Amino acid sequence: MPQIQVKLDGTAVDGWLATISTEFPDAEFRLLATQLRDEGAFVILEVLTPRGDALVHRFENTPEVGAFEVYYTDEQMVLLQFRTSATKSYDPLRRSRNISIYPTILRDGWFSVELAAPHEQLSEYTDELAAAGIPYEIVSLRQSHTASELLTDRQWEFVIEAVERGFYDTHRGCTLAELGETLDIHKSAVSRLRHRAESRIIKNFVAEAAQ
Repeated sequence: MPQIQVKLDGTAVDGWLATISTEFPDAEFRLLATQLRDEGAFVILEVLTPRGDALVHRFENTPEVGAFEVYYTDEQMVLLQFRTSATKSYDPLRRSRNISIYPTILRDGWFSVELAAPHEQLSEYTDELAAAGIPYEIVSLRQSHTASELLTDRQWEFVIEAVERGFYDTHRGCTLAELGETLDIHKSAVSRLRHRAESRIIKNFVAEAAQ
């Protein structure tokens, strides 16, 4: 499934949380969970900052914040929850029916959002960002594969059998011919099956590592 990382300017739509983050430019705001609703959102937020008291005071005096509660605070971090009815930066996410991969990072007004969804759904998200007038940039886009997507059923059957029987161990537990007998195919055919499976696995690994 495709995964995309998007960086967007929350201050461009007067996003109140993004604006607060610009007042603490050295802090890292980590949105750990967000439950989006038609009337707003419920958020659990961790902020890495030595200015915890000033941050709490700022939240206490922000009109958009409701049901505010501090879970934990120390010299370097504040953990809190709140409800808000103003979610302009998150509206494109809700309208495109996407769910972000947490944590979502916010630094100095800019959100870093990571999503995993079909191409069409990801495209709907960027369309909604553009329609809302929110400046954004795509940081990365990659295609991740599950084993069932990467290999054919026969290739996957070979790999499972080879691993279970120790074919890839330092001291091999079986030969390629024996795997062919188990899979009921000729040695030359199992050799081609092996090379095709290994080729797909290696090419996918290199492509993922190069991103």
